[in-house]
Amino acid sequence: MAEIEVRMTEGDDQYEFVVTVAKGRGETRHQVTLQKSDYQDLVGSRASPQALVEESFRFLLEREPKESILRSFDLMVIGHYFPQYRRDIVKRL
Repeated sequence: MAEIEVRMTEGDDQYEFVVTVAKGRGETRHQVTLQKSDYQDLVGSRASPQALVEESFRFLLEREPKESILRSFDLMVIGHYFPQYRRDIVKRL
């Protein structure tokens, strides 16, 4: 199982995260943004922004190795690659 560390900073319109994933040999680091409006649309107050990002990385790691995850992206881009993301993440949280 992967170890996922999520560190967050908050801007005016978006959250910014540095995500470190350690699994197997080595680790990867990712810069992730999340618009506050997208956060509200997805989970509202049912989960924290950090929990959303962590669970989103678990979703990704079930489908691809950590080395295949983009190094910098907006969280909502996951839905472009995996159309079931929005439905699944809401169920998970």
